[in-house]
Amino acid sequence: MKYVIIVLFIAIVISTGTGLYIISVEENEKLGNIVMGITVLASSFILMPLFIYHRWKGKKLKDYTLSRENLDKMKDQDII
Repeated sequence: MKYVIIVLFIAIVISTGTGLYIISVEENEKLGNIVMGITVLASSFILMPLFIYHRWKGKKLKDYTLSRENLDKMKDQDII
């Protein structure tokens, strides 16, 4: 999973550079905008969910929520 995310990130960075190159050097704004749009969609709907799933796998959401139990623990530790 880690390597898939890395390869996908590198592909998105290369695609962003390619889109900017097409817009500025070749002056084909329509094709450059299409490439940039596909890049943004891929990074938003493919890369980001994979990254979030990879980072949160195996963690308990209960440890990160502000509940009565966690507030009591913080009061006992003088954090609040």
